[in-house]
Amino acid sequence: MRTLKGPGLFLAQFVGGKPPFDSFEGITRWAASCGYLGVQVPTGEASLMDLDLAAGSKDYCDTLRGTAAANGVEITELSAHIQGQLVAVHPAYDLAFDGFAPASLHGDPAARQAWAVDQVLKTIDASANLGIDRMAAFSGALAWPYLYPWPQRPAGLVEAAFDELAKRWRPILDHAAEKGVKICYEIHPGEDLHDGASFEMFLDRVDQHPAAMMLYDPSHYVLQQLDYIAHLDIYAERIDMFHVKDAEFRPDGRQGVYGGFQSWVDRAGRFRSPGDGQVDFKAIFAKLTAMDFDGWAVVEWECALKHPEDGAREGAQFVKDHIIRVTEHAFDDFASAGTDQAANLRMLGLGSRAS
Repeated sequence: MRTLKGPGLFLAQFVGGKPPFDSFEGITRWAASCGYLGVQVPTGEASLMDLDLAAGSKDYCDTLRGTAAANGVEITELSAHIQGQLVAVHPAYDLAFDGFAPASLHGDPAARQAWAVDQVLKTIDASANLGIDRMAAFSGALAWPYLYPWPQRPAGLVEAAFDELAKRWRPILDHAAEKGVKICYEIHPGEDLHDGASFEMFLDRVDQHPAAMMLYDPSHYVLQQLDYIAHLDIYAERIDMFHVKDAEFRPDGRQGVYGGFQSWVDRAGRFRSPGDGQVDFKAIFAKLTAMDFDGWAVVEWECALKHPEDGAREGAQFVKDHIIRVTEHAFDDFASAGTDQAANLRMLGLGSRAS
């Protein structure tokens, strides 16, 4: 077993146009002041890093690491969530997802996809230059509009979607493996990889690729009513990243899992600051510790009620309170009789016999 690293903070929800949130220097200093030891950096935020430079220059990456260290944190991982989303977009979402790409690519899905693939590849290269062996991403989605269809799906539709998804990601995964980096897909509604079953469908199509891993975020499982503790047991060997994000599910006579098109505040299922929702984090931290998870506990703050800066400060302490410092001794060592093999045999009534 090993002690989880943390607390870390995913910066995506905090980047903004005003200090200290408008620069890597400022936001890392602020994160450290909240009690964080690490930061997870979204590579699509130009105010935080120049992805082109990071992908091609180890010196630039050393400068980023040095800035973070001088401010009291380290870079835990890089994130290409947004770019990964654009690797696979169903046409129904073209207009909405154009906003995630440069304006010059709007209205051109093929060019947008090519740009997204290039961004993910550069995030892999930048991770390697930073000495980090894993990164985060969304998978994108082609089948998602048909999740709960009416009329029913034609036979083979989902299979064709996953075949295409795997075709798009396979060369990216191969590049990641060459660079010694694993892609941790956040299992997330809106993505074709939204639960364990869909992740397995993808793994089958990429031949159980060793670079295809999971980002575990229990909040999304609460809102799906999936057993998020059993999920850890099933996918222990594939889970390489962890988001500490809380949620609550409060169904009533008017709405349930689907939310009735209500705002986040009024939905039956909504995200909350760590500790304010229903996720059993004590069980999660114990399970991750027992399964020898070697990554960071990273707060991803999303809450329908609380101010983000309050959530960030509270989140750092929440993670500190939940990280289990691994013991080097068994609790009953004090009662050890200091026996050896000969004594063991005598205790079994076998005397000094060897068998």
